[in-house]
Amino acid sequence: MELLNVSVILATLVYTLLGVIVFGAAFWLMVKICPFSVRYEIEEDQNIALAVVMGSVIIGLAIIIAASVSG
Repeated sequence: MELLNVSVILATLVYTLLGVIVFGAAFWLMVKICPFSVRYEIEEDQNIALAVVMGSVIIGLAIIIAASVSG
């Protein structure tokens, strides 16, 4: 078996960091765009619709990032 190449490990780390940054920026943007407190709506009011929308956006971003990483 061949050992992992350093460039492969470095590329994986770069793509992971880039994906986490995009996720963080998207979540921050969603929170800033909403005219209400997302945390309060989900935790206190238990707004399931908002949680589903936020989760859908995160899953959509994950699909886009995975497609861009795999080429």
